[in-house]
Amino acid sequence: MKAMARTDKSVLNSWWWSADRLTLIALVVLAVIGIMLVTAASPSVAERIGLPPFYFVTRQFVFFALSVAMMFSFSLMGRKAVWRTAFVILVASMVLLAITVLFGASIKGATRWISFMGFSLQPSEFVKPAFAVTSAWLMARHGNKEKFPGHQMAFGLYLVILCLLLLQPDFGMSVLISCIWGAQLFLSGVPMILIFLLLGLGVLGFFGAYTFFPHVAVRVKGFLNPATSENYQVQKSLDAFGNGGFFGTGPGQGQVKMTLPDAHADFIFAVAGEEFGMLFVLALVFLFCFIIIRSIIRIYRSEDLFIILGASGLLVQFGLQSLIHMGSSLQLLPAKGMTLPFISYGGSSLLAMGVGMGMLLALTRKQKSVRA
Repeated sequence: MKAMARTDKSVLNSWWWSADRLTLIALVVLAVIGIMLVTAASPSVAERIGLPPFYFVTRQFVFFALSVAMMFSFSLMGRKAVWRTAFVILVASMVLLAITVLFGASIKGATRWISFMGFSLQPSEFVKPAFAVTSAWLMARHGNKEKFPGHQMAFGLYLVILCLLLLQPDFGMSVLISCIWGAQLFLSGVPMILIFLLLGLGVLGFFGAYTFFPHVAVRVKGFLNPATSENYQVQKSLDAFGNGGFFGTGPGQGQVKMTLPDAHADFIFAVAGEEFGMLFVLALVFLFCFIIIRSIIRIYRSEDLFIILGASGLLVQFGLQSLIHMGSSLQLLPAKGMTLPFISYGGSSLLAMGVGMGMLLALTRKQKSVRA
């Protein structure tokens, strides 16, 4: 194609020849599947709370379009633009996170949302990708520039974010941020003794959360003793998978979603299992694995420490969040209200994923020094 000749130096043409288009397509396919599953799961939820049947579906369509547009826009950026934009987003998100802690509405004992002009925003969703990229830049700067305290600055940033999250409280998001920072620290080449020390502190942190945060203790006890009443949604989720079998009950034919409060969000994986069956669920898991493995291959080809750390942090967020959602639905992990990337209903989650995966696509673009 003459319009896409390699000699053309335009931004769009450079993107065409350097971006991982297969990963972009896979991410868009995930988001389309998300619309399909929200359409199947949400009408019953909307009717239970007195909303029009397709209230959540309509909003998901809007957020889908915005998310894909943001993902494409961010994927056009160069490495400098990525970390500079991430830093701006991180500062803004941390300010909003502090405002949420002070003035946000309390829902189910947690203060995680801030509302304005009829729109609810969860700032912590945007903190994740922005922190992953900013932390990566600081650590890479530490390795490339003598006497620059990048590791110390990244650690200080991590502690501030961790404190803000625990004040909400949001233990699941705190674990996710900790894993992003820990993975980047490991990849940056710090001594293994420090990694083992941090793992030990992580174990102590878990016991501290179990002791001082009642909702954490309730969920852990529910995981260890499934018969408790607090485990209602997980039991319903398991019933959904049991009803679905290999091929599912058919689109819109699921029954468990009628009594599953968070069927469109925190337990949408169960709706997929009941209505589309185990084979569909395995195909969905394969799609997540394809995105992660293909991105890892692209990262492996790079010699730029910032790209390695930034892309790895974004992948840890994407992969671990998916694992937590799926594991909670199947009672393989303690129940945690966490969205399934690009699948669950949620404007903040979908938009933040668009930002994060757009940054991943930008960081994994082929570099001139790397053979195609």
